[in-house]
Order: sequence, then C-alpha cells, then structure tokens
Amino acid sequence: MSTATYPLHFPAGASTPLLTVTRPKTAVWQIELHNGADSRLTRDLIDGAFKPALDVVEKDWRDGWRAAAASKNKNETGGAGSLVIIGNRAQDKFFSNGFDYPSVIADPNWFTLTFNPLLLRLLTFPVPTVVAINGHCFAAGCIISLACDYRVMTDGSKRNAWMFILALLGRRPSPTFCAQKVPRSTIQRKVALEGHRFTPQEAVDAELVDELVSGGTEDILRRAIDLAQAKTGLASKGVWGLIKTELYRTVMEGAQRDIRAVTLAMDDAAAKARL
Repeated sequence: MSTATYPLHFPAGASTPLLTVTRPKTAVWQIELHNGADSRLTRDLIDGAFKPALDVVEKDWRDGWRAAAASKNKNETGGAGSLVIIGNRAQDKFFSNGFDYPSVIADPNWFTLTFNPLLLRLLTFPVPTVVAINGHCFAAGCIISLACDYRVMTDGSKRNAWMFILALLGRRPSPTFCAQKVPRSTIQRKVALEGHRFTPQEAVDAELVDELVSGGTEDILRRAIDLAQAKTGLASKGVWGLIKTELYRTVMEGAQRDIRAVTLAMDDAAAKARL
C-alpha cells in the first residue's frame, strides 16, 4: 500500500515548486516539470526536484512490488507500474528547452555529479517510462526524453514543435548514448554532425518518437497515460530495470569514467602544435 500522499511538490518546502508528482491511475505515476514555461534543466530542478521525485516513485512502486511478491494471491497486481513525464501543463510550446547554459558552463561538476546520474537513473528506471513531449524538445530535454522507454509527441498541428540534440554530444556519455538510442547511422549523422531539427513527423520516421498526437498538452498527456497503463504489467516481475542495465551497459560505463574534458580551444591548440 502506498505511503505517499499525492500531489507532491519539489523541491520540498520551496515557495515556488519546480516539479509535481501525482498518481493519475493506481499503477501509473506522473511527473510534471514546471521550472517556468520551458522547464529549463537547472541544478535546483535536477538535484532538488527530479531525483527526489524519482526516489518517491521508485519507493512507492517497490513497496507494492514487494507486497505482491510476498502475497499468496496470484492475482495480486501490486508489482505493476509505469511513469509518465511531461513538461509544464499550463502551456503547449515546450517539453523542455534544455540546460540553463550560463549556470552549466560555470559548474565543472555539472555532468559528473548532476546530469549524468539523472540520465542513468532514467535509462535504467525499474518501471516503463513514457515521455509526453508537449512542445519543443531541445538539447538536454531531448536527451532526457530519449533516456526513457517510450515517447509520445505533439504532431505540431496546434503549434510547431522540434526535436534537437546536437549541443550535448561533446559531453560524456552522449556519444555512446547517441549510438545506443539512435541506432541508424544516417540518423546519427543528422543528430550528431548536422544538428538537424526534427519535425514531429521526421522524429517518428527516424524512430526517435513512437507516435504523434493531435491537440494540446492535455490530449498528449491523456495518450501518454493510456500507453503507460498498457505497459504497467512489464514491471511486475521486477526485472525491467535489470534488463535495461545490461542493455545500456556501455552508456553507463562511459558516463562513469573520469576523463579530462577536451575543449575546442584545447583541440585547436594541439593541432596548431602538430601542424
């Protein structure tokens, strides 16, 4: 039985919450990002809200899964579960506009201590994750969406929307992540080298998105919840996250390696010395 009382707002005690967790169905949890209209990924949002929210969802699911595993009732469904993630529901222009760039470049530990752990947590989360992409999905916002298991996106009929990734691909674990999550070489080229902005239909054709939904944010959310509900049984055996850990092991190992970041200036200086 759940010990959490929803809705929950994060960061805890904040006068202006950046994220809200709800439970729209018995086995479906929902995370809404609302750090402004465009849900910029800041340290406060990631460390103070997103990661604690994932803790709440996982604990709630695991409590139910353990109870179901211990029950003699073979029809017990407590182990079922899935998670929906959506951008600010008060608008339909953005899912996430990516990092707050000035604060990121000022933080040398941003990727190692803040972003990469979130990425890996989503990548191996123990229940199916469905992203409701209710608008532009840029840079780190796009990476977050690709770290999840299923993606439902606006078809752009109400407002134009794009998917765009390039800005992050010089940072670990993004190159290996791209190779895992974008398996077609022609699409990798568009993503990593050309910085192509994918329309919703292009994103489906490239297999970056599973399906498109017409209408506004609530229509996209409704479809995402229905899809999540249909996938809840996949978590019931408790191995969903373990399978993904093996599936994405190269990404995880790449993210955990302590390497020296090579900047454009450093690379050019080395070429100048060589040539």
